[in-house]
Amino acid sequence: MKTRHVPRAPLASAKILNGGHELSVHDLKRREDSFTLRYTIAPPLPDAADATPVLLSLEAMDDIGNEYFDWGGAYGAAADGTHTRGTVSAQPALAPKACEIRVRLTFLRNGEEHPCHLMLHTSATTA
Repeated sequence: MKTRHVPRAPLASAKILNGGHELSVHDLKRREDSFTLRYTIAPPLPDAADATPVLLSLEAMDDIGNEYFDWGGAYGAAADGTHTRGTVSAQPALAPKACEIRVRLTFLRNGEEHPCHLMLHTSATTA
């Protein structure tokens, strides 16, 4: 008997790129020197071979005043073509006593910035 995978609700969602896409953050993973957000975007972002790529940067601040800055990431189309999957990381590591983190994701498309603001609970993080 096969077990069926039931996706859990995203940690946060927001309309992005002038409301044309939905960003869903699915995971906030702690690392020794950084943290990583795993996300999806639907409908998918355009293929870089066909259009100008969409660039992403991350800035964040936790509820005790620590700042975090972009450390890179990657994204690509899902195998079924219905969405884009990606990750973006920031440094330094999340402060152990931080309970929430305010994230600003800035999408750059055709020279125009499209910011997105999210609040994430760090208790949702995994090691």
